[in-house]
Amino acid sequence: MRIPILKLHNYLLISIQEEMDDKTAVQFQEDLLNKIHTTGASGVVIDLTSVEMIDSFIAKVLSDVVAMSDLMGARVVLTGIQPSVAITLNDLGVHLQHVQTALDLERGLKKLHQELGD
Repeated sequence: MRIPILKLHNYLLISIQEEMDDKTAVQFQEDLLNKIHTTGASGVVIDLTSVEMIDSFIAKVLSDVVAMSDLMGARVVLTGIQPSVAITLNDLGVHLQHVQTALDLERGLKKLHQELGD
C-alpha cells in the first residue's frame, strides 16, 4: 500500500487513512522526501484523523519525517491527532514540541499558510 501525496499550490497534503505497517511507513517516508525534493514544496500537512493507534516504529518514522522535511526546507503541520496517538507519542518519549498541530485539515492548512506567509 502506498499513501497518496497530493500537491496543492506549494504544499503537500497527506491523509493517512489506514493503520500503517513498517513497510508502508518506510515507503511513505521515502515518497514524501522525494516529493518535497522534486516539487520544492515549502509546507506539508499530514492528516492523522483516521489513525487510532501507532507503535514505536511508526512513531519514530513520523518524528523522522518531520525532522527530515524541516531539513529539506518544508514545514510540517500534523492534523487530527487522536487522543490515543497523543498518549502513545508521549509515553514513547517522542516529543514534537517544534511541530505545529491543528485539529483538522482546514485549520492545518490555515496554520501553515500563516506560518509561511504564502
